[in-house]
Amino acid sequence: MMYILSFIVAFGVGAIAGQILIPLLRRLKAGQAIREDGPTWHMSKQGTPTMGGLMFILAIAVAVLTAGWHDLMAGNRNHLYVFLFALVFGIIGFIDDFQKLRHHANEGLTAPQKFLLQLAAAIAFTVLLRNSGYLTHTLYIPFFNVEFPMPWWLYMVFSAFVMVGTVNAVNLTDGIDGLATGVTIPVALFYVAVSAWYGRNDLTVLSAALAGGLCAFLIYNFHPAKVFMGDTGSLFLGGMVCGLAFALNIPLIIPVIGLIYVAEVLSDIIQVVYFKKTHGKRFFRMAPLHHHLELGGWSETKLFCVFSGITLILCVLAFLGVMNRFPV
Repeated sequence: MMYILSFIVAFGVGAIAGQILIPLLRRLKAGQAIREDGPTWHMSKQGTPTMGGLMFILAIAVAVLTAGWHDLMAGNRNHLYVFLFALVFGIIGFIDDFQKLRHHANEGLTAPQKFLLQLAAAIAFTVLLRNSGYLTHTLYIPFFNVEFPMPWWLYMVFSAFVMVGTVNAVNLTDGIDGLATGVTIPVALFYVAVSAWYGRNDLTVLSAALAGGLCAFLIYNFHPAKVFMGDTGSLFLGGMVCGLAFALNIPLIIPVIGLIYVAEVLSDIIQVVYFKKTHGKRFFRMAPLHHHLELGGWSETKLFCVFSGITLILCVLAFLGVMNRFPV
């Protein structure tokens, strides 16, 4: 039951790290700059420490190196590859956060810079999994239990699009206290269940570490948040969500377990397109979706509970959609 150990280690390290990191971030004046075009009441959060994602990144790393050590020694490095892939996105987010803090603004890396860095990471990860024998170019269709091969070049394009899109969708979901954390915990538990069902023990350890680290972070990130994960954390989480899906060869399950992520990014796209087409009119009160609901009277706690609950239900359904892929 190494995945239980992995969860406990990640939770413990994350909880302890919060006691050390949050005061340190305050002393370093690593406060979040709040967007002026967001809800006005969010301005009270100005100065809340950011880059708190370092807490669960450290916690997951420790859990992988302890509970996952046996798999590493046995030559199973898939969980290490996924973690390093997510870590690359976390580093991109850290650079973005650092630039924001350095310039005391809510703008860090430019959109083209972030896109090119994320695209390079996605391509490198896909090539690494392919060359290591962990990834095939056969696309599995959940619920229908069928799969069909794709040309490698097309699969590469598909994987890069899905990875970059998923990472940015998770990043966009991190807009209110605890939301990205609460939505991603059921996703992590889904990966625990699926990887255990498939007999992928190394990925079970990693998924359990993700769940444990996020549960610890939620202690400090639940409303009213004492710390924000920043792009450091949200881009890392996006990397974990899509990295685990590809490592398990079930990338098409992402829109199911990540329907909230998809809704958030689609609401943003719809708002921009509608605004341009109608010369200034808005489809939503404010985008992304969680801000629209906030302005409709939803509290941050209600948003957290509803979005996390929806994701939990979808993850149960998603498990039923992929459980028959391999005979048990």
